Amino acid sequence: MTETTHQSPGQQLISLNVNGEQRELLAESRQTLADALRHGLQLTGTHVGCEHGICGACTVLVDGAPVRSCLMFAAQAEGAEIRTVESLAGGDDGRELSDLQQAFLDHHGLQCGFCTPGFLMLAEGFLAERPEAEKEEIREVVASNMCRCTGYQTIVEAIDDCATKRREALRARLEGPATEPAG
Repeated sequence: MTETTHQSPGQQLISLNVNGEQRELLAESRQTLADALRHGLQLTGTHVGCEHGICGACTVLVDGAPVRSCLMFAAQAEGAEIRTVESLAGGDDGRELSDLQQAFLDHHGLQCGFCTPGFLMLAEGFLAERPEAEKEEIREVVASNMCRCTGYQTIVEAIDDCATKRREALRARLEGPATEPAG
């Protein structure tokens, strides 16, 4: 699907795999991935805060790893799998919360919500890599993103709860259904 068709000097047509869908757009060579996602592809869940890679509000997953999309050029992301916060929701209408989003809701891990997409994507990438992470490790990882409202404790609790539930679900799948002794 082509998003923009009128090419101006200094622009190039790039193809991005975003949330499992191949998307094309015209981008200037210096356009950041954050701007391409927000303005070129209308995926406004990725927030732009400091534009210096410090706050983490723009965090997305690139090939499964958390990346500050304000520090990456859109053209650098060609050929990579990009996931934004929009990829977390499920259901036919995209309105069903993921387990991580539900944990943030249950533990009041958000207040104003501006930093939340960045924290969600940071946590999603981190838990995929370190599903057995302990609270102290989670606390250290989330310290890399800025939140001015929650004080971080509720964010850490939400991520820890999600990690615990994911580990329990995996253990249950590996152990299989309990069988009754024949009697």
